[in-house]
Amino acid sequence: MVIMKLNNFVGLLFISMGLSTFPVMAQEKAELPGGASSLRETYQDWTVQCQVVNNVKQCAISQQQQQQNGQRVLAVEFQPNSEGGVSGIAVMPFGLKLSEGVKLQIDDQAELPAIAFSTCLPAGCILPIQLDAKNVAASQAGQALKLKSASVDGREMTLPVSLKGFSAALDRVSKL
Repeated sequence: MVIMKLNNFVGLLFISMGLSTFPVMAQEKAELPGGASSLRETYQDWTVQCQVVNNVKQCAISQQQQQQNGQRVLAVEFQPNSEGGVSGIAVMPFGLKLSEGVKLQIDDQAELPAIAFSTCLPAGCILPIQLDAKNVAASQAGQALKLKSASVDGREMTLPVSLKGFSAALDRVSKL
């Protein structure tokens, strides 16, 4: 399967869909550089998007992968949390054995415990992801975050998420 790079569609996908389950980064007077109401920047394979709505600033980093035919395979979005980690979600493809959840693995490190899906929507199945500060540091130094699951026919399926630009994108969102 050939995966293409980022698509303009993802930025703040989950926030705009109302799926955000983590705190929004807000300030007394929400502003973006130059007084902009929205911002979009690319850091290698990651996109930073921010918007100000009702004086609340919402910022996230995201990545979307597609097949050559334009069909989305995977979308991932993260926001920094107060403990030095990140909170986010992934929209996974259909055809996975939902009861087994998804295991995360950074490069060739030990797999993290399986994460349960929260629900499935027409866009795909939603996987809430929390990475602590230790796993964020490993991700910032890593090459790929692997999402491992079983398909309904029992085959192991690994969806790699490139970590190129992850550190720079996360640093940028933290400063906005």
